[in-house]
Amino acid sequence: MMAEDRAPKVRALLDAVRAEGRTALTAPEGKVIADAYGIAVPGEELATDVDEAVAAAARFGKPVVMKIVSPDILHKTDAGGVVVGVEGAADVRAAFCRIIENARAYDAAARIEGVQVQELLPQGQEVIVGAVTDPTFGKVVAFGLGGVLVEVLKEVTFRLAPVTGGEAMSMLDSIRSAEILRGVRGQAGVHRWAVAEQIRRVSQLVADFPEIAEVDLNPVIATPTGATAADIRVILAERQAVPRRTYTRDAILSTMRRLMQPSSVAVIGASNEPGKIGNSVMRNLIDGGFSGEIHPVNPRADDILGRKAYKSVTDVPGEVDVAVFAIPAAFVAAALEEVGRKNIPNAVLIPSGFAETGEHELQARIVEIAERHHIRLLGPNIYGYYSTWQDLCATFCTPYDVKGGVALTSQSGGIGMAILGFARATKTGVSAIVGLGNKADLDEDDLLTWFGEDPHTECIAMHLEDLKDGRAFVEAARATVPKKPVVVLKAGRTAAGAKAAGSHTGALAGDDAVYDDILRQAGVIRAPGLNDMLEYARALPVLPAPQGDNVVIITGAGGSGVLLSDAVTDNGLSLMEIPPDLDEAFRRFIPPFGVAGNPVDITGGEPPSTYEATIRLGLEDPRIHALVLGYWHTIVTPPMVFAELTARVVAEFRERGIEKPVVASLAGDVEVEEACQYLFELGVVAYPYTTEKPVAALGAKYRWARAAGLLGGGS
Repeated sequence: MMAEDRAPKVRALLDAVRAEGRTALTAPEGKVIADAYGIAVPGEELATDVDEAVAAAARFGKPVVMKIVSPDILHKTDAGGVVVGVEGAADVRAAFCRIIENARAYDAAARIEGVQVQELLPQGQEVIVGAVTDPTFGKVVAFGLGGVLVEVLKEVTFRLAPVTGGEAMSMLDSIRSAEILRGVRGQAGVHRWAVAEQIRRVSQLVADFPEIAEVDLNPVIATPTGATAADIRVILAERQAVPRRTYTRDAILSTMRRLMQPSSVAVIGASNEPGKIGNSVMRNLIDGGFSGEIHPVNPRADDILGRKAYKSVTDVPGEVDVAVFAIPAAFVAAALEEVGRKNIPNAVLIPSGFAETGEHELQARIVEIAERHHIRLLGPNIYGYYSTWQDLCATFCTPYDVKGGVALTSQSGGIGMAILGFARATKTGVSAIVGLGNKADLDEDDLLTWFGEDPHTECIAMHLEDLKDGRAFVEAARATVPKKPVVVLKAGRTAAGAKAAGSHTGALAGDDAVYDDILRQAGVIRAPGLNDMLEYARALPVLPAPQGDNVVIITGAGGSGVLLSDAVTDNGLSLMEIPPDLDEAFRRFIPPFGVAGNPVDITGGEPPSTYEATIRLGLEDPRIHALVLGYWHTIVTPPMVFAELTARVVAEFRERGIEKPVVASLAGDVEVEEACQYLFELGVVAYPYTTEKPVAALGAKYRWARAAGLLGGGS
């Protein structure tokens, strides 16, 4: 059926179901939709009495499945409403009566339309295909292994709907038991394209009809010749979501430019009194060296920290790019009206006391004012923000001014200050640190859009507890990832949102499972913890992009080599199989009791020349794409000697146009800490006392390179 032909048929059916006050479609109604979208289902007929059931079974001419048809019974198996493998008139009659009796016992008030008589599908691999409406990402399609056991196995993967044929195919490889679908122990694999088509068609259905809340094809019987859904369940939404206000890319960039590169800032609630937020913001702006205009606003002061104060922001002369609010929540709305009258495009709302304390109406009021006056809001309930390349420190927290290529954002003030402390301790230069708080308006997708274009930003790291609009975030991430890495720390990994789901797919769509798959689909690098996020952000700009998958470990300690090998595998990287000529080349530089192969174990008593010769060989050979170095502290080769020779060799090859990611694990006494810092500053990602961290950073760089299309085998 052509796309233009199927829509009216499905629309008429859904309208009729709605008119009856129902949200669940019956099986025969589900078949109408399946046929319209080319979703393969078995032949079936609805029997309203025993004789019709016998006649229908005779027409199929082989064993059948019989199922209760009732708009009030969603889970037919639970109601004893399914009998499989029925053959012959007598058995059909008995099954029909038993199904009706079980249904009445299960729910005496249930409306019963009859019994569905369905072709019995052949034996095959049971899988589930479905779709749900996720509160963050909207329509999401799911694929999993297990059929009736799917909620036990929890082998499910998710993607934004609609998916392309290629994305649908990738879902088959995204579950842990993907090999089962390819065939194991002599069994033939399933028809992968047929399964992928079921996924694609379901995803298109829910994209075309937003009022469909959930779809379940469970089980889908996948065989070497096809994939057929034994059952289709369709549930309509009780209400439609209110569309969120959106902005064009140009509009976002225009206001974000004035926020992050302002010429003039007003501080509403500026104060001369130490200890007040308005005083701290003023001091940070002035002491931080911001070269633009700084206008304090306070009706009870004439002068604040040597600057002329204004009774109202409307009295400030000239254009103002940003108004920073340092007044109690109760006064924000009135002051925001004045900001609107002044045509200031950005309001940074530091005060708390809004939705986070239950004051949803107050927050809704400031959003309404902002929309009416075309003001973008950052916050409320934030620590402010830092834009280091503008010498802008608009916050009441510790100042920070070390310029660099990392942009960092957080919903939480505490996490924001952890970010700042880490940056200072590790000498990580930043382009911006931005608090998002309640995200009444500006959120991660606005910032991603800006940082994706910002020439000062090389890597973006974001702590988030939720996303207001997951689709907008994915769109912004997809536009940004080809240019620079995006690292996300998603807080709140527990799944609590699916308890009332009406389908197997819904019950499986725990918040974190959906976030995990869709962030990966967007090309985002997900960090498992706060320190990981910060270390990835620090390391990724330092490492060049890999040109291939061959990773070689060179180590002075056999034990480190084993742990580094484990870390390489854990991070989805490939240890290179060393060809004989390369193996022989390495052997020329290592003692007879050393071990070539991969890891290359040069042993611990070797002088600096052995480290240098083997590292040179690793950088020289074009078949090697990344190096992992394992150093341990000896008096023969002290830590700084190792660090200096490694940095020198890497720099020499870089000047020759040979850039490969090099990471190092340094084991030893406290001197290795200084050596690691030295290496980091000169382009080698190095960590003391750990074999996991350097390889995790390398793995993150590889994940980005794949997502950005620089390597084969997408993320």
